Amino acid sequence: MRDTIYALSSGHPPAGVAVIRISGPGVRFGLETVAGSVPAPRWAKLSDIRDGAGQLLDQGLVIFFPAPHSFTGEDVAELQIHGSRASISAVLAALSEISGFRPADAGEFTRRAFENGRMDLTAVEGLSDLIRAETESQRKQALSQAGGHLRLLYEGWARRLTHARAMIEAEIDFSDEEDIPGSVADRVWPDMQALAGEIQQHLKGARAGEIVRSGFQIALVGAPNVGKSSLLNALAQRDVAIVSDVPGTTRDVIQTRLDIGGYLVLLMDTAGIRASDNPVELEGMRRTLLTAESADLVLELRSLGDGVPEVANEALAPERLIVWTKSDLVDNEAFEHPDIGLLVSSKTGHGLDALLHAVADRLSRLDQSSDGSLPTRERHRILLKDCLKEVQAAVDGVDVPIEIRSELLRVASGTLGKITGSVDVEQLLGVIFSEFCVGK
Repeated sequence: MRDTIYALSSGHPPAGVAVIRISGPGVRFGLETVAGSVPAPRWAKLSDIRDGAGQLLDQGLVIFFPAPHSFTGEDVAELQIHGSRASISAVLAALSEISGFRPADAGEFTRRAFENGRMDLTAVEGLSDLIRAETESQRKQALSQAGGHLRLLYEGWARRLTHARAMIEAEIDFSDEEDIPGSVADRVWPDMQALAGEIQQHLKGARAGEIVRSGFQIALVGAPNVGKSSLLNALAQRDVAIVSDVPGTTRDVIQTRLDIGGYLVLLMDTAGIRASDNPVELEGMRRTLLTAESADLVLELRSLGDGVPEVANEALAPERLIVWTKSDLVDNEAFEHPDIGLLVSSKTGHGLDALLHAVADRLSRLDQSSDGSLPTRERHRILLKDCLKEVQAAVDGVDVPIEIRSELLRVASGTLGKITGSVDVEQLLGVIFSEFCVGK
């Protein structure tokens, strides 16, 4: 019989209320010990909380969720007590004295929910992302994934693969039976071709899903003293980077997190690019170029402080936006031109709203499905590519024995199962659940 686990599931004290969660076979006995009785399922009961010697520790609400209709699928209880450090410590100490009780490991409540079939791996990952969500887009995407949208999509694909294999096996095993018409297997290939197209289209949204989850990376690139650090500080509305008149102040990549249009944006200040023989400065410029190459958007900064610039003739690439800085030093009316880019001043704030609007507009174009069913992690993308490879090989293998084509579909189905956790993924579990906090 497994242990009964307990942990503080609410935030760090002090707080108005603290929630202590308990899960396992000893929940009923534990409630009788510390609360005097087991309340009716899903009814909040005000109870005295006492230790094993009967000493009053606190007073709070006790809620009981009987198995299997609970978060973990086991008997679960919640003690809602006062959120002082002393009250929490006293109640946790009382629980530790009960035989078979122990503190929960990180993510152990969620792991038990997975092991008991209450959640699949995509929902587990969505819940992890929901706990860490910083922006509205992250919240929506994580909530959709935690609610099972990806699971339903992948399980639907798996059922189609199973049906296709069943039709192939029927033709192989019962080809001599009159009830099984010839070429039954031929009927499955149009659907398998359609499935390959759906997976391919789904994979196109992988980058958008990763951007929402991990952040849209924007690199500030330009010559020394062009105003990169000043713009970073102005957009962050705090002093993130050191600003100096001395060229080459920024030697490494400095990053700050912003919420723009409901999306997480990682804004990166980089070392200025210029001719130099200083090895430290050269290393900074090397990192600048690497950052620009991997960024989702490059803001190429140019200074207006030296006079009226020529109109930029080159076409602006989708991943690059020209930004003219220090507009407070010149007459802005002299720069009205559709191809010149954006004019900003970190000192006066001129043009910052227009810049944020331009970035938000690019973010809003992310190819998101209406229900948020996008792959959000690298492991999703890799497994989906493997699945697509097997399905396409089965569809294209017209000269391959039918048994081999059926085996390819079986492998594809197993690959989908690794995403949801319906097949063996033991090596992944420790990594996934270690991302959770204790109490979840």
